[in-house]
Amino acid sequence: MKGAPLRPRLESRFHEFARSAPARLVNNGVRVLPASLRLPAILGLTALFAGTALADGFPVPGQIGFQEAVTPIAHELEFFHNWILLPIIVSICVFVLALLVYVIVNFNEKANPEPAQTTHHSGLEVAWTVAPVMILVVIAIPSFRLLTHQLTMPPADVTVKVTGKQWYWTYSYPKDQGGGFEFDSEMIQAADLKPGDIRQLSVDNEAVVPVGKVVHIQITAADVIHSFTVPSFGIRIDAVPGRMNETWFKAEREGIYYGQCSKICGKDHSDMPIAVRVVSEEKYAAWLVKAAKKFASSENSPVHFAANGAPGANRQ
Repeated sequence: MKGAPLRPRLESRFHEFARSAPARLVNNGVRVLPASLRLPAILGLTALFAGTALADGFPVPGQIGFQEAVTPIAHELEFFHNWILLPIIVSICVFVLALLVYVIVNFNEKANPEPAQTTHHSGLEVAWTVAPVMILVVIAIPSFRLLTHQLTMPPADVTVKVTGKQWYWTYSYPKDQGGGFEFDSEMIQAADLKPGDIRQLSVDNEAVVPVGKVVHIQITAADVIHSFTVPSFGIRIDAVPGRMNETWFKAEREGIYYGQCSKICGKDHSDMPIAVRVVSEEKYAAWLVKAAKKFASSENSPVHFAANGAPGANRQ
């Protein structure tokens, strides 16, 4: 994948700069932080760097922020978290901490040897009842709006049926949209990885969708409950045997975006990555023609059996 190693290279250069910066600054006559404060400062900058959003659609070690949002729903999720939930919880924590400090300082035995006998205060009780309710209302309004946007399905330009199986995914493209084929998508084993592949995320057959088009995902399962999750798209929906769930996304940028099964579905649960390649309409049309030939149904198609722990049990 082109550009996949970019972030690790940038992080490596950042850490190298962070380690060597104090010496360079001293040599140039610039005052720097004392040695005892350098490590916390560098760790803080490193956390900030690691928490920035990614444009590659996959996580990296040390990351503490969201992956880069590339759909309207993902943008709304990120805004809801960063600008509504985080400020509220930080404010609550700061308030509680300040209250604790105030109580410790003003109501210890030394400062207040004769404690008050107050056991009831109507105004205080009303305040600590009404304030949490108002906080929940502030959270609920944008939360319900976001849920409505997630659950209101716009007209589909592309529909893809996804079936979760132990431990791979099957993608089906309808014939009336240029498809008429399906294929399995399995994780590339570590021994078979090529340059640009990502361990436990790259797959042998990626799902492909066009950029700027509304994609409906119909999700089910053939054995146990799975969960289809792609963070950059802002989607996570359960795959339940015997039930068809549905979600949607509209990718704004081309690229490869990764996800994983988010339900513990058995011993190889960690080996169920999701890879969705977003391409231009022209490339998508060309891929449909090529994929229809590659994945054409035949009586000699491989048959999958339930895994029993034996080597090669997934595919016979």
